[in-house]
Amino acid sequence: MPDITAIAGKVAGIISLVAIVPYVLAILRGETKPNRATWWIWLVVGLMCVASYHSSGANHTIWVPISYVIGPFIVAILSIKYGEGGWTLFDRWCLLGAGMSIVLWWVFNSPLVALLINLSIDFMGALPTIRKAYREPESEDRTTWILFCAGNTANLFAVERWTFAIAVYPIYMLAGSGLITIFLFVRRNQMAKNRQN
Repeated sequence: MPDITAIAGKVAGIISLVAIVPYVLAILRGETKPNRATWWIWLVVGLMCVASYHSSGANHTIWVPISYVIGPFIVAILSIKYGEGGWTLFDRWCLLGAGMSIVLWWVFNSPLVALLINLSIDFMGALPTIRKAYREPESEDRTTWILFCAGNTANLFAVERWTFAIAVYPIYMLAGSGLITIFLFVRRNQMAKNRQN
């Protein structure tokens, strides 16, 4: 009998990687302007998350974090030409924090410490996009965020051992992508109703 967690992990990784395709197309068509800081922070933090998450014992759930390095790499490169925003002091602190997680990982000899630091930094890096999804929901691609949610949901089924170290990443990613997706639909509908009145 096939290992359902292994299959779910691979499916989750594929969905999460495919999710970037409509986002890239929306960027190239001028429909989406990625926040530069968010995507560069997500790239750096993603690299750290993959390393620390794998070292924490993740196996089947590792495919989503890997896809969240490949996708942000592509978008970060595109954001140089097509993106919005600059590098605020807050953005620089997020990148410094990602670098510090390496030191803390080494000092505490704990990949879980590094993972938790990087998830915190990932959330801080997501704040500009969360704010943009709330204020300007038309500026983000809904198909992409639906696929991110689908991939993150599938990744919950890939959790082979429900320990904190393994479950925290998929739960966090579903919560984050879910929040942005909700804003993209609810706020866009609210704004459309306000324009009609």
